[in-house]
Amino acid sequence: MQRRHFLLALAAASAPLKAARLPIRKGIYAAMLPKDLSWVERFKLAREVGFEEVECATAGEDPEAEQIKAASEAAGLRVHSVMNSAHGKYPLSSADPEVVAAGLKGLERSLRNARLWGADTVLLVPGFVNAQTGYRDCWVRSQKEIRRILPLAAELNVIIAIENVGNRFLLSPLEFAQYVDEFKSPWVRAYFDVGNVVRFGFPQDWIRTLGKRIVKLHLKDPVVSQARATPAAPRAPLLEGDVDWREVHTALTEIAYRGSATVELPAGDADYLRDVSRRVDKILAGV
Repeated sequence: MQRRHFLLALAAASAPLKAARLPIRKGIYAAMLPKDLSWVERFKLAREVGFEEVECATAGEDPEAEQIKAASEAAGLRVHSVMNSAHGKYPLSSADPEVVAAGLKGLERSLRNARLWGADTVLLVPGFVNAQTGYRDCWVRSQKEIRRILPLAAELNVIIAIENVGNRFLLSPLEFAQYVDEFKSPWVRAYFDVGNVVRFGFPQDWIRTLGKRIVKLHLKDPVVSQARATPAAPRAPLLEGDVDWREVHTALTEIAYRGSATVELPAGDADYLRDVSRRVDKILAGV
């Protein structure tokens, strides 16, 4: 019996440990939900297929903002984040004062939407590096304008979360961390998009470097390897692209991330959304 117990203990010790499910809330970007449904129907569908939260774009008009609030309450689905809609057309890094003024106005509306909906975060792309805007200009100008609106963010109790996108800016996790840290404010954090760095980096490395700066996550799974990438398939279904999700799971475990992870994928019907939800479950479970 002693030998048998010893062998069982030895087998248990050598068996691979099962990854624990990450304590992360599953979110979905509202644009993924069928547009032919009412806001209430969209939010209820999101709940039915397994999502716990939703991220909405800035509401352009007050009636729509009120409809989203009512839908959130009716469906019992929290709006956790607002994706600022103005930063693409009106970047804060622009040299044109009128463009910047429009960008700030859009960001202010996003912050007030967040307050109305009970969201704690507004996603912001801070600027764009291009032929007209150099890297340093993008850094300095965008920080200047964000600092101008930080008192409002603090007043409304809403975090401005800087996202990494294909804007030729913040191209390393070290720069991203420095950019956030220079604000010296709890109202500026990082919104980390797992898929957006795969082309030139490793998400797990960025996660470990950004650490506690990360307040929100976006999930997508691009195909970037030359052997697999095609113009028609830049983004694969979750778990079928080039993201190493097990390494991402490990890194998120190490930094003790507890927040939301929002899928940002093409729109689809209920069966498609249910499949996406199941794939997120697998990612969070580390399988």
